[in-house]
Amino acid sequence: MTRKQKRLAVIGAGMGFILAAVLLVMFAFSQSIAYFYMPSDVASGDVRPGARIRLGGLVGERSIVRGSGTSVEFSVTDPGGAVVHVRYAGILPDLFREGQGVVTEGAFEAGSQIFSADTVLAKHDERYVPKEVADKLKEQGLWQQVKATP
Repeated sequence: MTRKQKRLAVIGAGMGFILAAVLLVMFAFSQSIAYFYMPSDVASGDVRPGARIRLGGLVGERSIVRGSGTSVEFSVTDPGGAVVHVRYAGILPDLFREGQGVVTEGAFEAGSQIFSADTVLAKHDERYVPKEVADKLKEQGLWQQVKATP
């Protein structure tokens, strides 16, 4: 093998290694991606059962039902009027309450319309709206900017 052929073999092997690493990273990311949906998106049937997603919106009024232990069920709504029932087992954030913004992460239970969440995130002050929720509201033309008070 000539010197030029050795150099080309090393470069080819290096490029192959880099390509393999990129493909492995892309595969790992595709397994952990959770797409964001609002209840109106779910109602349109875009989500397949068992797919891991993030569901965001507002906690429905008078929808929180506490079960035994740390289990709780509540509804997530959006300004369009769509409602998704959520089941969660765990400790809720301190700021979690009716009418407030929430983002949950989990999947729909097989054969039902109940969203089984393993993570619940609540907003942290009266003017904060999660970016995903704000973007979806803007897309739907339902966004109303809250003005800060001095």
